[in-house]
Amino acid sequence: MAFPHRPDAPELPDFSMLKRLARDQLIYLLEQLPGKKDLFIEADLMSPLDRIANVSILKQHEVDKLYKVENKPALSSNEQLCFLVRPRIKNMRYIANVSCDEWAFSLLPLDVDLLSMELPEFFRDYFLEGDQRWINTVAQALHLLSTLYGPFPNCYGIGRCAKMAYELWRNLEEEEDGETKGRRPEIGHIFLLDRDVDFVTALCSQVVYEGLVDDTFRIKCGSVDFGPEVTSSDKSLKVLLNAEDKVFNEIRNEHFSNVFGFLSQKARNLQAQYDRRRGMDIKQMKNFVSQELKGLKQEHRLLSLHIGACESIMKKKTKQDFQELIKTEHALLEGFNIRESTSYIEEHIDRQVSPIESLRLMCLLSITENGLIPKDYRSLKTQYLQSYGPEHLLTFSNLRRAGLLTEQAPGDTLTAVESKVSKLVTDKAAGKITDAFSSLAKRSNFRAISKKLNLIPRVDGEYDLKVPRDMAYVFGGAYVPLSCRIIEQVLERRSWQGLDEVVRLLNCSDFAFTDMTKEDKASSESLRLILVVFLGGCTFSEISALRFLGREKGYRFIFLTTAVTNSARLMEAMSEVKA
Repeated sequence: MAFPHRPDAPELPDFSMLKRLARDQLIYLLEQLPGKKDLFIEADLMSPLDRIANVSILKQHEVDKLYKVENKPALSSNEQLCFLVRPRIKNMRYIANVSCDEWAFSLLPLDVDLLSMELPEFFRDYFLEGDQRWINTVAQALHLLSTLYGPFPNCYGIGRCAKMAYELWRNLEEEEDGETKGRRPEIGHIFLLDRDVDFVTALCSQVVYEGLVDDTFRIKCGSVDFGPEVTSSDKSLKVLLNAEDKVFNEIRNEHFSNVFGFLSQKARNLQAQYDRRRGMDIKQMKNFVSQELKGLKQEHRLLSLHIGACESIMKKKTKQDFQELIKTEHALLEGFNIRESTSYIEEHIDRQVSPIESLRLMCLLSITENGLIPKDYRSLKTQYLQSYGPEHLLTFSNLRRAGLLTEQAPGDTLTAVESKVSKLVTDKAAGKITDAFSSLAKRSNFRAISKKLNLIPRVDGEYDLKVPRDMAYVFGGAYVPLSCRIIEQVLERRSWQGLDEVVRLLNCSDFAFTDMTKEDKASSESLRLILVVFLGGCTFSEISALRFLGREKGYRFIFLTTAVTNSARLMEAMSEVKA
């Protein structure tokens, strides 16, 4: 069932240090303002703050009351007010005449192998608006990691944002050369990847357990709110999902079809452990109560929650006819029955199932087909606007600019545009202008890339999801995530050599890079640790796929992402209609 790490797998670095550093700096800043104070917190910083310094810690440092930052005058009985906000203009308009300081919080450990910058706006800001302000934050985060855990001997990357972040980070390293000099590397490889290199994977429905929990309940900052339908009570419960939850840790990376069977067996084993009490004498019972009972009760509670979550997911997916949806997605990925798939999307729109879901399917069709033929584009767009409302018109403009939903143009015309714009793209002085135009030249070329990298496995008979053979299991055996395949291929070669055609098809000829420094100080263990940096967000499906690859090859992957994402979050970031 759960795939254990190989006995020779390298140990992960201790990332709890990042949390302690962030907490210590926050406490230092609070102590600069002696006496009682009220703390006003921006909404999207509340969850990260709770993971770093809970209410009791804040109270110890004379924080009287906590408030959410709102666009109205702050009402407080305290004379001293602290505001914890992101550097956004809309916030600064409401906060004036204050002394400013920086809380350099850039990395939050969500799990033993997952670090998040908790910057969900990164995707829209950079990939739609061309706003590069967060790239410096990424560079600072990488600099912090190399300062704490030693230099990275081998660096790889693909994508314009990845290259800019890498160059800025290297400049920081050169400015402070003494900090990592002589340090022994703890992590042997770092791989930076832009989200727009692989939109397809992020647009697919997730079918591994952790991904399904995220799609269904929304995992936020490493925790999820399970409602009464899961808890079997009249209350909701906030649950932390990480490796410390032993039940969750065994099923998180599993295809959903395997999860119920595992939980059933787990329940039987748990009952058998409880039943052992019947034949115990007093001494044995005392040992059982003091040493095992608490753990069994905790495991029973977690088991009940995950069974409840599975049942809730099943009900929702049955209602949505999930199997038909997955069948359509697989057809799009494989390039079969495109007319039937288009009809399915039209029906989805006409039935008004979900504006976000309908957009997602249209984008998946567009990217896998290298743009929609003009007739289909106009028809689907018209139907969508009639079904969900004309207020979505600007959203179509955003999707087009980002290269997510495009209309095919005659080959010669598009080639001419590509030729002109590619010159603009390589001109560094063009700055944001290049961002505005680059999407015009960006063709997905998904079919050609899929063939080159063998993304659609050819299997005789049925794909065995209980004993997966490759990373395709995260999508039911139908598709190997493109992002993960690229990482696998580059790590095998230790360079982009032999992948020139793939890089060209990805429109990244000028933005694929390798930097190999001397490995003499790197231990064999550190060379099997790989830090993967997703710029624009990564999905739990990609995390599960790379964990699987690590188990197969003897690597351990560490994930750093601007935020955890999924198809709905991607579409919401592009939408001009806020729910």
